Amino acid sequence: MLHPVPLQRHEGHAVVRLKSLSCGYDKQEVLSDVTMDIMEGDFVGLLGPSGSGKTTLLRTILGAVDIFQGEVEVEGVPTSQKKPKVGYVPQLETIDWNFPVTVQEVVLMGRTMDNRLFPWYRREDRMLAAEMMERLGISDLAKRHIRELSGGQQQRVFLARALVGSRRILLLDEPTSGVDIKTRDDVMHVLHELNHQGITIIMTTHEINAVAVHLPWIVCMNGRVLAEGPPAEVITSETLMLTYGADMPVIHYQGMTLVAESPHAYSRKVEEPDPQLEPVQINGTDRKTEVGHGHGHPHDHEHDQLADLDQPSVAPVSADADAGEPVPAPDTEQEIKYV
Repeated sequence: MLHPVPLQRHEGHAVVRLKSLSCGYDKQEVLSDVTMDIMEGDFVGLLGPSGSGKTTLLRTILGAVDIFQGEVEVEGVPTSQKKPKVGYVPQLETIDWNFPVTVQEVVLMGRTMDNRLFPWYRREDRMLAAEMMERLGISDLAKRHIRELSGGQQQRVFLARALVGSRRILLLDEPTSGVDIKTRDDVMHVLHELNHQGITIIMTTHEINAVAVHLPWIVCMNGRVLAEGPPAEVITSETLMLTYGADMPVIHYQGMTLVAESPHAYSRKVEEPDPQLEPVQINGTDRKTEVGHGHGHPHDHEHDQLADLDQPSVAPVSADADAGEPVPAPDTEQEIKYV
């Protein structure tokens, strides 16, 4: 765990409940028969390949996806009846960083749903935005353009915006995607701290070893829920084969669960057998033809024989011969290497 004291999963009150859910876009089903309860104070990671429905699940909780069957409840209220009050952090790749807006203005956008006077903000809205920026250590960046920030600072800005909108439930779509190792660590530590302050967090991720195995609860999915629970119980070779359709060995080392990817066929050195070459009779001695002539024109062998007959016969000379007459080398068989 990233936090020194792992937060135990709460029993009882589910803040997000999905009941036999089937949903998608333009009558195309993406998720099928999903039943899941997210308990108050949970920190849940959604794990699966691209196109498995992780982002769709987050958008369904937000009430932004067509529901074909089943129901979604947020804090006991169906999303079909009322748009839920949930903080949402999109993928950073989807943000237009050239849009002329400052850090403070982005954070205040989280109050849009509760502000009937938008684009004018009330004093309490600005106080709340200032509190969240201070909480996430970005107060000194309030007047800066978002384009001028580092990846970690940008992620904190959108976390502050989400928390201004909801301090109970936080949804994040791949918050560690496209950032360096230090930024990823910083983001995950911030999320764990927020979780220990009572905020329920649901996030998607592609990173198994760096992120998923450190979370208290994970859900493996690919069009449906395949398994859910603590990483030590869910991360198995069998579950990963169902999730990704690939052989992914699982190693347990000093209390850690690690996933090793099998090398691809093109990265392995494949040893091919030496070609079987036909001997050519020259002056009663067997010689092997050079590589490449074995499958050439039928007259190639005859051409090689005539070429060899034109060359003068020279006996090999021993390297240890004394000065004077050359001494013939012992009659040994030479090793032939094929490339």
